[in-house]
Amino acid sequence: MESQNKFLTLFKGLQFKGNIYVSLFLRFGIAMLLFSVCRFGFYLYNTEAFPAIGFGNFITIMLGGLRFDLTALIYTNLIFILMMIVPFKFRFRKGYQLFCQWVFFIFNGLALAANVADFVYFQFTGRRTTADIFQQFENETNLGSLFFRFLWDYWHAAIFWMALLAIMVWLYKKIKIEGPQLNNKVAFYTSGTLAVPLLAYLLIGSARGDFMHSTRPITLSDAGKYVRDPQQVSVVLNTPFAIYRTLGKTKIKKVNYFSEEEVAREFSPIRIPTDTGSMKKLNVIIIVLESFSREFVGFYNHHRNSGTYQGYTPFIDSLTTHSKTFTYTFSNGRKSIDALPTVIAGVPSMSVPYVLSPFSGNKINSLGTLLKGEGYSTSFFHGAPNGSMGFEAFMNIAGIDNYYGMTEYGNDKDYDGWWGIWDDKFFSFMADKQKDFKEPFLSVVFSVTSHHPFSIPAEFQNQFKGGEQPILKCIQYTDYSLKKYFQKISKYPWFKNTIFVITGDHPSSNTLFKDSHTARSRYSVPLVFYRPDNSLASLDSTIANQMDVLPSVLGYLGYPKQFFAFGNNVFSGKKSDYSAWNFTDEAHHYYLRNYLLRFDGVKSIGLYDFKRDTMLTNNLQTQYPDTVAMMERKIKAFVQQYNNRMVENKLTVDQ
Repeated sequence: MESQNKFLTLFKGLQFKGNIYVSLFLRFGIAMLLFSVCRFGFYLYNTEAFPAIGFGNFITIMLGGLRFDLTALIYTNLIFILMMIVPFKFRFRKGYQLFCQWVFFIFNGLALAANVADFVYFQFTGRRTTADIFQQFENETNLGSLFFRFLWDYWHAAIFWMALLAIMVWLYKKIKIEGPQLNNKVAFYTSGTLAVPLLAYLLIGSARGDFMHSTRPITLSDAGKYVRDPQQVSVVLNTPFAIYRTLGKTKIKKVNYFSEEEVAREFSPIRIPTDTGSMKKLNVIIIVLESFSREFVGFYNHHRNSGTYQGYTPFIDSLTTHSKTFTYTFSNGRKSIDALPTVIAGVPSMSVPYVLSPFSGNKINSLGTLLKGEGYSTSFFHGAPNGSMGFEAFMNIAGIDNYYGMTEYGNDKDYDGWWGIWDDKFFSFMADKQKDFKEPFLSVVFSVTSHHPFSIPAEFQNQFKGGEQPILKCIQYTDYSLKKYFQKISKYPWFKNTIFVITGDHPSSNTLFKDSHTARSRYSVPLVFYRPDNSLASLDSTIANQMDVLPSVLGYLGYPKQFFAFGNNVFSGKKSDYSAWNFTDEAHHYYLRNYLLRFDGVKSIGLYDFKRDTMLTNNLQTQYPDTVAMMERKIKAFVQQYNNRMVENKLTVDQ
């Protein structure tokens, strides 16, 4: 009895109210609550992107998201937690607790800012922001002005964030700490010391997402357990988690679905020429248009609005009528930085943009390197500040010798204040430069104006009124700029000896139709092959995507050597082989004939007749097992070739 009384005396004064560990738990709960509020806000802000979420499904998503919030907030609050559990009495001092308070506010405030920023940025990328965001914008010189412009344009998101901060501060200060509650030194230091490994165990298990030793740490793909449609994964996740889990990760590892002989039979990126005639030394001009969705082009969409839809690109429509194009055309990525390696080098991005991956230093063949070997001069035009998006560096790798950017333009009066030189001015500059180019030549241009904040030059404000989305006046203006460019170069002697390729870098986040948010439409861009003699005029009822540009151009020219490309030659005539691929929401999308297969890297998770089922609501996976098996073999072969060759630096053909 006496020993029991002594034990109780040691812990005399210990209580629930004001206990530092209880306060730590409650304050961590504040952050958890605010992350759930962010998830709800993310969904409300992007409701149109997730049309199939019912009430029961949404509750499952919200509860499943708590696992990802817990992990993210442990990483976010690690310093704060360690400061609160150190077993020394100074942690109860007022000054120390004030410092802890500001650590909590700053780190959680930044985490909430990342979540809220994705309310908006998700509309541009179609997925939660990952760690490559830091590299993606490291070369931009106007981040300050862009940041304040985004705050102005998306003030409602900024206000939402500030409201979260106010709630966080108010709730935090409601939770008081009283102590030390144990006056006995032995009890204080013993309990405090024993608490550290116990809390460390709980923290490590919570951060991993499981306490089982055999279970791998929770990662992005685990969000798929809580959704019915892979497109909903972004609602389950939170942005800090996506950033933490992708820091330093390549996301590309070798896989071995097949033996080397088997994979080569299913799919090979080695292109062997079939035309033994002489190569046509035509000039090649590739035009990549910023945020040009396929739905903006009237030619592809005359069936819309009961046959009354005209679109916003009358000039592109006029070219497309005399060009080779396709009923279904896709981008291979959702970011500007994804487009050029795909179009110029036939190397698409998988999750992390290729130019930001650890493999960006791999040896590649490209239209630049291959055509230079045939006597072509090469050039790239981009009206942004030199170095923007890392394009200048990539062009060096891709064998493009002459770079023309804002510096070479040399007149800042035509700067739009945000992204670069107005399109009509820069296209005219490009035409002047190309006038005296030695033939044959390759030129690539990337436009800039059709981008947030959706401005056009003052002299065109009354000419282009746009439509229901703010980007549409920019689309009209850039289409007009392209028209003026073609009018100018049509007088040059080399014009008739040129093949033109026109595509969008990725679709816009500004959408017009009910099916715009499906996986199919979120990657739909125009893709046009044009010759001034109308020799290519045809609408092919098959599939094409951006990575087909390199093999198609080389195939059309009759390039006489083997080369490396992941895409198809759309001039080959083998229409049954035409397919498309992209990577989204941590899953592969493979298009072949009428079908879209979703493959998560291990198994198929959906099959859709994307031509008839435009909303992708009817999963046919169990109805057509043979089709699933056939398509799964093909996408596995593609992934194996892509991953293994990327890791082994085998993206070229030794001549």
